[in-house]
Amino acid sequence: MENEQLAPRDELDQKINRIFAGKVVRKDLVRKVKVGANVPVFVLEYLLGKYCASSDEATIQMGLQVVNDTLANNYIRPDEAQKAQSRVKEQGSHTFIDKVKVRLTDSQYWAEVSNFGHKNVHIPDHYVREFDRLLTGGIWAQVDMRWEYDEEQRGKNPFWIEKLTPIQLATFDLEEYRRLRAEFTTDEWLDLMMRSIGYEPTIMDRRLKLLFLTRLIPLCERNFNLVELGPRGTGKSYAVQELSPYSALLTGPTTVANLFGQQQGRYKGMLQIWDAVAFDEVADLQKMPKEVITMLKTYCESGQFQRGQEAMAGYASVAMFGNTQQPVDVMVQTGHLFAPMPDAIRDDMAFLDRLHFYLPGWEIPKMRNEHFTDHYGFVVDYLAEALRDLRKHNFTEISDHYFSLGSHLNARDRKAVRRTVSGMVKILHPNGEVGQDDLAEILELAIEGRRRVKEQLKKMGAFEYSQVSFSYLVSETGQECFVGVPEQGGRELISADPLAPGTLYAASVSGDGTAGLYRIEVSLSSGSGKLKAAGGIAGTTKESINRAFSYLLANKTAFGVGREVDTQDFHVEVIDLLGNKVAAEIGVAFFIAAYSMLRKAPPLPALLVLGDMSIQGNIKPIRSLVEPLQVAMDNGGRRALVPVENKRQFLEVSPDVLEQVDPVFYGDLRQAAFKALGLT
Repeated sequence: MENEQLAPRDELDQKINRIFAGKVVRKDLVRKVKVGANVPVFVLEYLLGKYCASSDEATIQMGLQVVNDTLANNYIRPDEAQKAQSRVKEQGSHTFIDKVKVRLTDSQYWAEVSNFGHKNVHIPDHYVREFDRLLTGGIWAQVDMRWEYDEEQRGKNPFWIEKLTPIQLATFDLEEYRRLRAEFTTDEWLDLMMRSIGYEPTIMDRRLKLLFLTRLIPLCERNFNLVELGPRGTGKSYAVQELSPYSALLTGPTTVANLFGQQQGRYKGMLQIWDAVAFDEVADLQKMPKEVITMLKTYCESGQFQRGQEAMAGYASVAMFGNTQQPVDVMVQTGHLFAPMPDAIRDDMAFLDRLHFYLPGWEIPKMRNEHFTDHYGFVVDYLAEALRDLRKHNFTEISDHYFSLGSHLNARDRKAVRRTVSGMVKILHPNGEVGQDDLAEILELAIEGRRRVKEQLKKMGAFEYSQVSFSYLVSETGQECFVGVPEQGGRELISADPLAPGTLYAASVSGDGTAGLYRIEVSLSSGSGKLKAAGGIAGTTKESINRAFSYLLANKTAFGVGREVDTQDFHVEVIDLLGNKVAAEIGVAFFIAAYSMLRKAPPLPALLVLGDMSIQGNIKPIRSLVEPLQVAMDNGGRRALVPVENKRQFLEVSPDVLEQVDPVFYGDLRQAAFKALGLT
């Protein structure tokens, strides 16, 4: 029994302890110590990796004691500032762990040592030159502090930093890291990465693991723009805040000078200093100055910005996190998934179009005890160095080995997808050796994350962003694979399966070119030929349906359904599949759905009906063919019933659409009904 306790927990634990000896730590130890010490994870793991990097239980317990003693004696709590200052004065010097920031005042550098509680600590200039981040945000470090009474200042600033040791690895060998990765299968490495960031992979499916690891891309890919919106309590900002000393988390509005540096270049901005800058609670940025948003938009596109006369560059990735207030299905049906963003960003579609990946935060579970691992993973500091070193490398062209991107992805889409692929390859295959199946999985995730951005822009900006039928082609076979977004049903809004009689898909176009997509459902009950519309049918939609029903009543005998109409009532519901509230001029589709129900004849599968009608049965053509046929293709439509008056507009329709959506023309209602139902 004792031997079982001393052994590593499972085969993966044994393997990583053997291959990465001294670079792993048991993650439950981190949580144990974390409870009693409010210090970042990378600080704790720095100490645990130093004293507890072993699979021997006795050694671990001794190491834990050393870690706890070190934190007790060397970590200063904010309420112990005076006690710490007194200790330095009485002993002449003392070593402790704290966060150090530096500012330049009257040509002299002064250090602010946070929990030590002093803002005017002398610091040698060479540390400021060595560690840029001291000037922006500060760094956690082991500080050797001494007391020295200065006669000139009459003891006003007696504290001097003798030595500053950042809490990070002294050396990191990327080639060794890449070489040792080859010892693991993809599944093993995926689980090792999950455990390294503190989560237990055995209770998660593969997709969820990949979504968690997507949070690491800003740490390993330069100029990557990520947004994650989802419920509270899912750990959105954890990766940026806790897993790397090279990233910064902002919790409110900021200034141009803070992000981009001073005009005179006296100090650099956060986007030049840090590897990743994240905005937590993005809704709180409502009051951020407009010029910050404008400059950030330029930066997110090119990595460059203008300060005074000079164009400057930065390599920091930008991440935005925010909380959704409604379930995702409600957001999809009633609006768009950028609703939680502040107005200044949400109203600027050009800014949103620069986002490379939208991580669906609603798929991440709220964190509970069982989600955290008790197994071994990399010391976070080691992982942070690996991710940082990989920033220098570029895998954006790697998907070209096996795949090409579909025609709907424009230049900005391709850039976004390639950067996501590059980042995920660095995380899962840092040696750049990735098989076709693994690469296809990564590519599909990258395309989905970008399409989610584009889908929302399409809802907000109509036809300008209409090309969202994202796909990739397998070079070897020429096969085209389409990638949808799960929350919208992807391309399956128009079912390819045969529909029941009385059910039909229709589309309509608003004056500004926005297309609406609807499912019409007509049912019958015993009655006397009355129309009963479901709640929510009003305005243009109601008028359109009433005209069609009046025509049906007047021509029931001519259509051979007189007795059926007189003895039954008609119930109609119109479901807005895109939720964009386009006025539905769908008289022809309603007429065909009602006739389908009366004849008990199902419509052709994957059919979209276009056109409206007057009370006398005259066909009213649709405003434009381009948008509804695009929507049909994007959502699974394979044929469209089109008024013959719209035939001349076919020159405007994309050849891609015409290849996939067959037009079926009609000149009158009888033709329309018979063709839609496949009747001769």
